[in-house]
Formats: sequence, structure tokens, C-alpha cells
Amino acid sequence: MTQRSHFPFDSAATTSGWYKRGSRGVRGYSGAIAKKRQLLLRERTEDCRLLNMETLKSARKDDSGEAGRDLSEQIKAATKENHIRAENTELMLSYQKGQITLPQYKVLLCSLYEIYKALEEELDRNSSHPAVAPIYFPQELSRLESLERDLEYFFGQDWKKRVIVPAATHRYEQRLRKIGKDNPELLVAHAYTRYLGDLSGGQVLGKITQKSLGLSSKEGLSFFSFPGVSSPNRFKQLYRSRMNSVELTKEEKAVVLEEAVAAFELNIQVFDDLQKMLSITTETDISKRSLAATRVPVSPILQFTIGLCVALATIGAGIYAL
Repeated sequence: MTQRSHFPFDSAATTSGWYKRGSRGVRGYSGAIAKKRQLLLRERTEDCRLLNMETLKSARKDDSGEAGRDLSEQIKAATKENHIRAENTELMLSYQKGQITLPQYKVLLCSLYEIYKALEEELDRNSSHPAVAPIYFPQELSRLESLERDLEYFFGQDWKKRVIVPAATHRYEQRLRKIGKDNPELLVAHAYTRYLGDLSGGQVLGKITQKSLGLSSKEGLSFFSFPGVSSPNRFKQLYRSRMNSVELTKEEKAVVLEEAVAAFELNIQVFDDLQKMLSITTETDISKRSLAATRVPVSPILQFTIGLCVALATIGAGIYAL
């Protein structure tokens, strides 16, 4: 996976950690390495400046109660109704009630894998695009490897042969591929919707899943863990400030907002399709069990008698044919 050299502000690259590693100064290093360190320091300084600006803007917004002109605030306002609908799908309600089942979680992992595979491959391919570069954090946010570990835990080493997803997941994947090829700036809407949603609810949903499934360890729950992000709230602030720094025309911003609404709709369709798929599977299993329960038990003696009769009839037919 292509990895853009971001300087994470809240994990291994905290101020104290950075200066500790660089305490020897630039003396003894080549000019190229010294220059790179200076560039990284400037990038981190800019990140901190943007973070402070984002914090001030959030405070002003809270005081006024009005959404500002920032892209992140506009997306939040535009998708508010869709967000509520997504939370009220049967699959998400099961989560909220702490009643997620193993079949639900396994099919959800399968769909998330296909979605993130498409999203992250398109982000990688467009990492230098002016709209994508500011919000490209593969080291901090990448979910693909985590999902692969979880799928292997539940399905075994041949998990790729056992991944089954509904039609809605394929539509979501195809949409990501299309905009990655034709309109990379629209990836901003999907990355924001998915990653910040996962960061916001990851810890809570991870605990609910572990308790509901009776898992004794964190195995199978890698998707909910972001080891490169020590403070989700602060990272989300940085992410929003980076996204707000993307230069878009008024028309382009309007299209991004429409795509954010479409992203929520695609997620809702996936949740609904997964639940339908599980319902069909459950009904089929119940039908099979009912059929097995209504079968008349046959004693071993009767089985032997029927088998003997069939054998004699076959032999008789053979003799007659001769």
C-alpha cells in the first residue's frame, strides 16, 4: 500500500517524542535528512495551527448554534437526517441494544472488507490529488489489514473464498471505483463518512461486540482499534481542519455534499441487504430443521427389510432380462 509520509500529531510523533528522537540535532546528518526533518517540523506546526483554528471555530459554532461555511460542518448538516435513518436500521438497532449476533457481525465484516478495499485502493491511487492529499492518513486510519485479521479469525485461512456480500455492497464498491477514476475529489465525502464514523463509535461498538459475542480477548475485533490514533477526538479535529482546507469551487462543494448524502444512503442499503440476507438464511435453517423433525423414524430392522426387498427385486429383474 502506498503510504504518504504524514507526521502524526498525536501518536508516536508527539512533541516530546519527536525532540527526543532528534535530540542529537542535525549535526552529523546529511543535508537531505536535515532538510526533511525541517519540512516535517513545519508540517507538524501547520497541523497544530489548523487544529487550533478548528477548535476556535467549533467553539464559535457552539456559541452561535449555527453551522459555518466549513465543508465538514456542511456535510454534517446535509447528512443529519440520513445519519438518523442509518442508526435506525435493524442491524444498527441490534448494536444499540447490545444484541449483535455472530452471523450479523460476520456478514458485516465481509461487506466492510469489500467497501474498505475499494475505498483505500482508490485513496492510494489518488493520494497526490489536491483534494485527497490533505485527508490521506493511511498509517493512522487504514482498516483493510485489520479487517483481514478479523476475517481470518472467524473464517480461517481460506476466508477469501468464504466472503459473501449482498448486491448493495457491490453497488457501493462500484461507486467508489467510479469516482476514484473520474472524480477523485468525491472520495473526500466517503472517507469522511466512513473513517470519522468508525473513530466516533469504534470503542463503544467494539465493547458491545465483545460482550455480545462472549469473546474473551480482542481477537476478531481489530476493526475497532486505531493504534495510530491515541486521541480520537483530537485526531477528528485535525482531520476536519485538513478537509476544510481543500480548495473547492462552490459547484464542486455542492457535488461533494450530494456525494456525502449518497454515501449514507449506500450504507443504509448495505445494512438493509445484510439483514435481508440473514433473514433468508435463518428461514432456510428453520425450514430444514422442521422438515427433519417431521420425518418418520425408521427402525434398523425395517431399513434392513426394505434394503433386502430392493436387492431381491433387482436380482429378479436381472434374471428376467437374461
